[in-house]
Amino acid sequence: MTYGSSNAPPESTRVTTVTDGVAQVFTWEQGARIEVRNLGSTVVVEANAEGLRTLASHLVTLAQDGVPDGSHLHLEDGNGLSEGSAELVLERCGDEE
Repeated sequence: MTYGSSNAPPESTRVTTVTDGVAQVFTWEQGARIEVRNLGSTVVVEANAEGLRTLASHLVTLAQDGVPDGSHLHLEDGNGLSEGSAELVLERCGDEE
């Protein structure tokens, strides 16, 4: 899947995933640009304002009540992230004691 020069999905793109019968809708803002760089012991997530709001929205979607542990979203070069980005997985996990 390729989304133009920024590799972000086009405006109003919605990805719906279903885990254990719970639908999660992930939406990208128009013009979102997100780049992830792995610098060894440091990971840098660089994004414009639209990209930051998009990431925040993805995290809020995963944090909603009823979303099961293990629900996740894969972002990679050509699929939501800028060209040359390292892969990024956003995943919900349970509370640990």
